[in-house]
Amino acid sequence: MTDFTMQVHDDGVAVITWNVPGKSMNVLNREAFATCEALIDQALADDAVKGIVITSGKKDFAGGMDLNVLASIREESGDNPAQGLFDFIMNGHRILRKIERAGMEPKTNKGGKPIACALPGTCAGIGTEIALACHHRVMADNPKAKIGLPEILVGLFPGAGGTTRYSRMVGAMAAAPVLLEGRMLDPKKAKSASLIDDVVPAEELLAKAKDWVLNAAPADIVKPWDAKGYKMPGGAPYHPAGFMTFVGASAMIHGKTKGVYPAAKALLSAIYEGALVDFDTALKIEARYFTQVLLNPSSSAMIRSLFLNKEALEKGANRPDVADQTVKKVGILGAGMMGAGIAYVSANAGIDVVLIDAAQESADKGKAYSEGLLDKGMKRGKVTDEKKTQVLDRITATTDYDALKGCDLIVEAVFEDPKVKAEVTAKAEAVMNADGIFATNTSTLPITMLSKASSRPDQFIGIHFFSPVDKMLLVEIIKGKQTGDIAVAKALDFVRQIRKTPIVVNDERFFYANRCILPYVNEGVRMVQEGVTPALIENAAKLVGMPLGPLQLTDETSIDLGAKIARATKAGDPEYDDTTDELIFWMEDEGRLGRKAAAGFYAYDDKGKRTGLWDGLSTRYPQSDTQPELIEVQHRLLFAQVLEAVRALEAGVLMDIREGDVGAILGWGFAPWSGGPFGWLDILGTAYAAERCDQLTADYGDRFACPPLLREMADKGQSFYGRFGSGTDAKAA
Repeated sequence: MTDFTMQVHDDGVAVITWNVPGKSMNVLNREAFATCEALIDQALADDAVKGIVITSGKKDFAGGMDLNVLASIREESGDNPAQGLFDFIMNGHRILRKIERAGMEPKTNKGGKPIACALPGTCAGIGTEIALACHHRVMADNPKAKIGLPEILVGLFPGAGGTTRYSRMVGAMAAAPVLLEGRMLDPKKAKSASLIDDVVPAEELLAKAKDWVLNAAPADIVKPWDAKGYKMPGGAPYHPAGFMTFVGASAMIHGKTKGVYPAAKALLSAIYEGALVDFDTALKIEARYFTQVLLNPSSSAMIRSLFLNKEALEKGANRPDVADQTVKKVGILGAGMMGAGIAYVSANAGIDVVLIDAAQESADKGKAYSEGLLDKGMKRGKVTDEKKTQVLDRITATTDYDALKGCDLIVEAVFEDPKVKAEVTAKAEAVMNADGIFATNTSTLPITMLSKASSRPDQFIGIHFFSPVDKMLLVEIIKGKQTGDIAVAKALDFVRQIRKTPIVVNDERFFYANRCILPYVNEGVRMVQEGVTPALIENAAKLVGMPLGPLQLTDETSIDLGAKIARATKAGDPEYDDTTDELIFWMEDEGRLGRKAAAGFYAYDDKGKRTGLWDGLSTRYPQSDTQPELIEVQHRLLFAQVLEAVRALEAGVLMDIREGDVGAILGWGFAPWSGGPFGWLDILGTAYAAERCDQLTADYGDRFACPPLLREMADKGQSFYGRFGSGTDAKAA
């Protein structure tokens, strides 16, 4: 069976159906594209065929291009990968242009056959670009369906004509949300945005598409840019209105990307330059910029981490080989912000929830948190009354531990106090299923220590959610020394049920995420103490791709939390000594606890909005007359994080570099353009990274000492993905 098949119906419409065998979603590869072209040629040459409908044999239309194809083309091209990629892209343009022109005479635009696209469900990437090349697009009225061009989110831009076609259809300004933000739109919004032409009942989809084909007039199949007198909506770059659009778009892109995401700038360049020439030349310009982006190590790293690695982890790449552990009923202990968030995502995923707190009022408040989120969803038109009722009905808010009977998973989310956690562990295990799994949600406390309160430590595991739970994509699963495979599988299956991305790490204080993020915060604080201008610290972080500077991040998470972690660390490690504690404790004493207190490293107005960095910092920590170079500050902030990632791999805390990279990007926003800590080290090269460690160590101290693993790899000329790939053995040569 091939990916594309064709059937000519009695009415003269050739229906080409895309249905990739063995996959739940259609993805395009080279062989399939060639098959599609051959069927198009056959239909255009057949006098009995009046027109064509391209549709899907699955519930959705397409998920995009198989990104492994791009990697294989680069490898096949040997010493000239740019030419190989460019030729591949131009061949794709040629096929889509053939669909668009549909046999028309070049000079007269006569003699073509109408081609419609019938979209039963979600359509993304190359699927949308195929649809845009067709003359008419009909989409089923499917509330779960989305259509868009989300390539920018994985370090690319629509490079199969989507950029040129869509910007010429609606103008650069109107195209921005779809192209530059990667928005996926529901059918009705997609129609308003001109991504599709009509929304019809699902059962009428094919009939409506065929009806359009059979009744299309010759003028209906000529694209605007192929007709005489075409003018770009909103104005071309040399038009006064268009000029202002591109000036504004350029400023917006640089403001949002800080210059570290090559795809956004390349996309705007392709639109701008393409708008100055004819359509076919514009496609060639798009192909050149797309090739440039594909060859940029940043794009390769982003594709690897945000698409390939993320997808592999979500499919259970490191799941133990045990039976399905789908969660049917979950008990959540603690109805505070974290517990309430876990209750919401669980109920929203169709899982029955028992939400327990010491007081009924607190339990009810925890359930009300879900109601609040659902109400917001209703205002945005994303949640129905029926959906809201279903989700809330799944949550039982109570103080009664007996309600936990029948729970196959318990998630404890009480205070970060071992005694309190031990008490609720014993209470829950007394009534939960004998084969149930107990998970503790903690960000710092060792799982092995907490499991001592359990009568079945092999069924005890850590699940570290990030706040706010409903928005954060990552969940860190922590194996204690006695945690068994079934507990790991249960945690993984649960996280996948609630549509989050899991990583699995071994137990050690701070686990993986906090182990890496705390040095970032501390390095920022340390620079303040040294007299580095706070604004330089914050902007250096943002200009290298971090979503928040270390000082703002401290304000957001709260300064007293930092002080609490410092005290707990000192208690657990008498040799612990960190000079940054002095500043944090001083801020705590001053009552500057961060955003929640409207006072921290930043000043805030009476509405809680940041008004700028607090000038009181410079009073206690005067700024030096000589400030460091931007790259020096950036390297201190990034190396503080990546060296901990390498040490976590050495120590066996981190078992897979894919999890290290995906976890860093999704967990705390580590410079997504880099592909993650290991991706960044590979971009730098291990030899340079080791040399830079020595320089930083000499200037700032042993916290920058080169880890033995990195030193060894530098000596051998190895890269992390070259050495490990999807492997996990840090000792392997």
